[in-house]
Amino acid sequence: MSTYWARRAWLPDGVAEHVRIEISHAVITAVSRDEKPSGTALSGTIVPGFANTHSHAFHRALRGRTHDDRGSFWTWRERMYAVAGRLQPDSYYRLARAVYAEMVLAGYTSVAEFHYLHHPARGRRYADPNEFSCALVAAAADAGIRLTLLDTCYVAGGFGKPTEGVQGRFDDGDAEAWAQRFESFRPAGELARVGVAVHSVRAVPAEQLPVVVRTASGRPLHVHLSEQLEENEECLAYYGRTPTELLHEADALTPDTVAVHATHLTGTDIAALTGSWASFCPSTEADLGDGIGPARGLADAGVRLCLGSDGQSVVDPWFEARALELHERLASGQRGRFDAAEIMAAAAAHGASGWPGLGSIAVGQGADLVHVNPDSVRTAGADGPGILFAATAADVTDVMVAGRWRVRDGVHTGVPEVARELNTEIGALWQ
Repeated sequence: MSTYWARRAWLPDGVAEHVRIEISHAVITAVSRDEKPSGTALSGTIVPGFANTHSHAFHRALRGRTHDDRGSFWTWRERMYAVAGRLQPDSYYRLARAVYAEMVLAGYTSVAEFHYLHHPARGRRYADPNEFSCALVAAAADAGIRLTLLDTCYVAGGFGKPTEGVQGRFDDGDAEAWAQRFESFRPAGELARVGVAVHSVRAVPAEQLPVVVRTASGRPLHVHLSEQLEENEECLAYYGRTPTELLHEADALTPDTVAVHATHLTGTDIAALTGSWASFCPSTEADLGDGIGPARGLADAGVRLCLGSDGQSVVDPWFEARALELHERLASGQRGRFDAAEIMAAAAAHGASGWPGLGSIAVGQGADLVHVNPDSVRTAGADGPGILFAATAADVTDVMVAGRWRVRDGVHTGVPEVARELNTEIGALWQ
């Protein structure tokens, strides 16, 4: 058993002073208030580990390389395809290991990887058809982050269109072939799990959606939903229904479903999502000009909220958390759309990725803890839950995942030179 004494800790009922936390076999076994320090003293504020519920790890190679023109989401996508066309399993392993280590340094303790880069090229296969998946699992294990690998079905290049060009690397042929490949893969290690994803309704024809839903079978099922107005317009023109209505008809909206972005929704769409999840990715949605989704309206309708880093333009759970509220303020003209407890619940919603029993500092919860420096130039003077609106990834000093410290004094214990590795791998991709 390990014992820690925190100057402050974010408990289920709020931020408390002088908290004693006992951990055994990667589970929190006791939480109590104790004025007298005991065990290992932690001088700052302890918060639950953050959940990254939507990630494309290889998009990290685009940071700082897609912001210097007036392009659109669709021109950005062409540069993303260029990177996707160059990656190989070994290079993706090295890049993802550094990206996942960057996430842990920022305070993320789980990540849902929306994974659709499967094959060498159209019609070709690796000896192990899940070689890319194996590379990502190995990368996450080395970085010490909990991984939900969301194997993504992507078998069309648009409504009524075949995949073309680099999209051939994503395409299994049809949903049945995708399901067969998915079922052949089971990741090793206690920190890795699998789920499934529909890339989008433009990438999986309506008649094939039931195959993906059936294959999910109680696992997390994620889907990009109504990220772009153009997608909605094309879906209405082709099917006569919104993307949400299409998913609803396929029985794809369940308590295990996570609608990613959920930006451009009708009132009927919001009602159909009740009981499911919505993953907002504020940094990416701002970067790509997607728009501001109806987060408060979804929450009021009984949709559970969670957050993701998506395109890695920013890897900072503190930013994503407060942007949930700040974007609502911009859209509504009102402050206080979400209280601090609601924001933290969304930021630590590991259950959306199939990791129940995480996300709070309480007895029986997994031992995922983040220690933040309360005395930096950013956090100095912040009081109680205000730390959520002051801290950044740069203020994280220590991170525990499953009872093991993965970051100590601001250094990743398994990948000590994250910046150098990112520079090396991203530079090689753009040569």
